[in-house]
Amino acid sequence: MSEIPQIINHFTDDDLYKFTMCCAVIDNFPRTRVKYKFSDRDNTVYPPGFAEELRKQIIYLENLSITEEESDFIRRKCSFIPEWFCTYLKGFRYDSNWVKVYQDEDGHLSVEFEGNWSHTILLEVKVLAIISELYYIMTGEDKKFDYDAHYQKSWDKASRLIEAGCIFSDFGTRRRASFAAQDITVKAMAECQKNAKGRGRFTGTSNVYLAMKYDLTPIGTMAHEFVCAIAGMYGPQMSNHLAMDAWSKTYRGALGTFLYDTYGWRIFSLNFSEDFANMFKGLRVDSGDNYEQLDNILRKYESLNIDPRGKQVIFSNGLNVEEAIKIQRYAEGKCLPSFGIGTHFTNDFPGVKPRNIVIKLLAVKITESWPFYCDTCKLSEDHGKYTGNPATVRRFMEALHI
Repeated sequence: MSEIPQIINHFTDDDLYKFTMCCAVIDNFPRTRVKYKFSDRDNTVYPPGFAEELRKQIIYLENLSITEEESDFIRRKCSFIPEWFCTYLKGFRYDSNWVKVYQDEDGHLSVEFEGNWSHTILLEVKVLAIISELYYIMTGEDKKFDYDAHYQKSWDKASRLIEAGCIFSDFGTRRRASFAAQDITVKAMAECQKNAKGRGRFTGTSNVYLAMKYDLTPIGTMAHEFVCAIAGMYGPQMSNHLAMDAWSKTYRGALGTFLYDTYGWRIFSLNFSEDFANMFKGLRVDSGDNYEQLDNILRKYESLNIDPRGKQVIFSNGLNVEEAIKIQRYAEGKCLPSFGIGTHFTNDFPGVKPRNIVIKLLAVKITESWPFYCDTCKLSEDHGKYTGNPATVRRFMEALHI
């Protein structure tokens, strides 16, 4: 195989939520250290030499730095991000020493991360995108990518969603088939929006670079790891409360969509007091039954004498066009529904199976001076997707009376 070119070529070829979380981490937990681990839920056998090629791609990240154009775009489109953080990004450089990559004799892949939270937090999405694209290159499946057909398919998806009244965005960076696939997805949907006549709207993409390229709004707030790390440091019972408090101190009411399902609806609901419910603009549904979760949210707002019709509910739980339209019909008039769609947008090629891969935070310590890490895990509303050491999962379940 010939030399594989660098896959990630732009500092902001990343999801916005990694930058917004990084800012909140520096603001609230500047000395915290973490460990992450890659997981392939399909137990994939990767091609021989995959780990070596992945190491090369991670080393390539060291030559990335934010450009003036990218920095100016963040200032212009993301006014909620403080100026000091843009200055921080100018000096940020990746270090491949934060990552260890292995491949066993059977071809299974192991990737581990360790370092300061504010540094390593910017690796997850980029490394997942590299693994996904590299897999298709090294297996030859990238030859199946028909980008002309993908453009038309993406246009058609956007057209159907807009006609159905759906407000939606692209969330597909992490498991995209390739950078080109996501680029074409966003281009098609942005061009469809300009010609659309329906009530819906393509609002933008989670990918900051592509948002800049097509003059769109970058979309995103936070991920489960923010709550997971706090749970590891302070316990899961009040982790949502502490996360909402820290988030509000950094963003002062901006970026007010909270991802609530890290430890399930029940414990979140107990933490979601009237002050937080009024402060945050809405909630994101990322696991469980979408309709049951929405009903839970509606009842909670009503119990606090808050009209849910003025609250945003973002659905992002493995959606496709058909499911988003069904949810839109159910949710319309009950809240302000919108949709973040990932793999269905950026990895939808005939005969190509999307990668079922994640990188999860597993351990945390409050400062570098602590002699030990504290394990953490993610539970969510999908019991089959609990991630973490089984003993830690059991301990958290006991603590939360699950």
